[in-house]
Amino acid sequence: MKNMATLDVEEMIARFRERADAVKRRPLPPVAGEERKHFIQQAETDFRDFAMIGDAEASLEDGILTLRVDLRPEDQRG
Repeated sequence: MKNMATLDVEEMIARFRERADAVKRRPLPPVAGEERKHFIQQAETDFRDFAMIGDAEASLEDGILTLRVDLRPEDQRG
């Protein structure tokens, strides 16, 4: 990115949360068999990826964007 000063990391993370929600609401197209299985698997992968980034804590320091994702179970988080 050319102008990192204009990057709002909280806004970016919010967009990923919105994308995760959109994947959850995505209707299943009229497909069957292997195509249906592939569509469902892709939706699960998309949701997981978007949700993970949506849960991240972000920092932007010296032009380096760091996303911190706590993958520990809820009861083990500090």
